[in-house]
Order: sequence, then C-alpha cells, then structure tokens
Amino acid sequence: MQQDDDPRSEKQMEFVTLVAGGQSFCIEITQIREIRRWSPVTLLPHSPAYVLGVINLRGAVIPILDLAAKLGFSTITPTERHVIIITAIEERIVGLLVESVSEILGAQTDMVRETPKTEEDATTRAVDGIIPVGDNMIKIINLDALLQSSLATAA
Repeated sequence: MQQDDDPRSEKQMEFVTLVAGGQSFCIEITQIREIRRWSPVTLLPHSPAYVLGVINLRGAVIPILDLAAKLGFSTITPTERHVIIITAIEERIVGLLVESVSEILGAQTDMVRETPKTEEDATTRAVDGIIPVGDNMIKIINLDALLQSSLATAA
C-alpha cells in the first residue's frame, strides 16, 4: 500500500490568471463556471459603483461586479475586449468584469507566499496569498470574502 506521508508532496493547485486594474490576479479554477466576452448589463438603481448591473444567463439573473473597482482600483469602462468571469462559491453565482484572462497557472502550495499585513485589513481579506512568477507577483483573490462583502453591501 502506497502512502503520501512525504512532507514534500505538496498539493497542486490550478488558477486562472487575469488582469484587473492593471494588476495580475488569479482565481482558483474550481471557483469558475465559465468565461465569456462582455455583453451589456441591465442597470440596478442605487447600487454601489462596483456593481455594473445584472445579466440573464440561461434563465438565471447574475449580478456583474467590476473587479477592479471592488479591489479599490479605477473603474473599468467595458468594451468588447473585456471579459466576464462567472464564478460560483457555494450557492452564490456572480460575474466579475476583468480586463483580460491570461492563462491557467499550476502552483504547488509551497509556492504561495503569505499576503503582507497592512494597516488596511481589506487587503488581507481580498488577497489570499501571492504567487511569484518571474518578475510578476500574482495575487490570489479570496473570492469568498470578496463576494461576501459585495453581497452584504449590495443588499
């Protein structure tokens, strides 16, 4: 019987890398339902600036958030070149508008660095860790915390 007791056998994770606010981020591939091109949204009155509106996706009404604005960067003016990532956490389905989607990134858990502590606790909540790739620092989005605060604000 074979055992995986070797401490060096780290868990392999896969992420979809993306650009939002001119910065590199990634989301665990298991949290993504689909990636689609930008299509116009139906606006919602009195919603926060990062809530762009809703779309009808195969009969389901899905809120679309501007990921850059939600993370504290400038808002994105959507064009045909932008992408919506449909995410699913537990029962919540939300679309995230991003500038682009790059690639699938495989990483061992030991490659992930801890998010530096800052005075702004929102940074620590929004970013689960950082994966250094060459000269680039790819931030792992804590989608659960991001969506929880977004849905609480939008409600």
